[in-house]
Amino acid sequence: MAKTVFIIHTSGVSVTDLNGLFAELAPDAIVRNIIDDSLLPEVLANGGVTPGVRRRICMYAMQAEAAGADLIFNQCSSVGEVADVAATMVGVPLVKVDERMAETACRTGSRIGVVATLPTTMGPTVRLIKRMAQKLDREVKDTEELSSGAFEKLIAGDRAAHNEMVISSIHKLAQQVEAVVCAQGSMLALKPDLGETRVPVLMSPPLGVQHAAEVLATLK
Repeated sequence: MAKTVFIIHTSGVSVTDLNGLFAELAPDAIVRNIIDDSLLPEVLANGGVTPGVRRRICMYAMQAEAAGADLIFNQCSSVGEVADVAATMVGVPLVKVDERMAETACRTGSRIGVVATLPTTMGPTVRLIKRMAQKLDREVKDTEELSSGAFEKLIAGDRAAHNEMVISSIHKLAQQVEAVVCAQGSMLALKPDLGETRVPVLMSPPLGVQHAAEVLATLK
């Protein structure tokens, strides 16, 4: 029997990419989307997760389970720590888009660069990497690079400007680290323009969906 995945989105920016990745990597899965595009603006306006965002994310996870989800997929790194709370409130697996990326980075090297286009994503991503390193019993040092204004360019439809800004940040980080982590799934937009890089550049959507596909394969 086909398994059903519910993706919880905090904006509409990654809907097409994630649905396409699930079609490619978990073709037998039925994918449903819960999209609340008020969530990310509220996080940005308040410099982090608010009680209201926390309640809604947890509520959406419970609603997804009630609607028949076999697996819940959290799309947004800015609310990743809330997703950890939501995972304790449901009886089905909840996979975070960036967890496998953090694991891969920690296994790649001890010097990890983190590039973000939103300050609200930088903190949760760095903390995730540090928790993962602790879990794997590895020592890591992170170097942060914020591409301020790039996300706004992407939302406004100027993908080229977004890509140019973020790629510049990636190349800067690549001179100092052994792997670069792209803190936001929306950075998948720059993949066609990235070209060769000195070190691995890790993007969460393909790694996260592959992780979800592996979890789905274990479900009866």
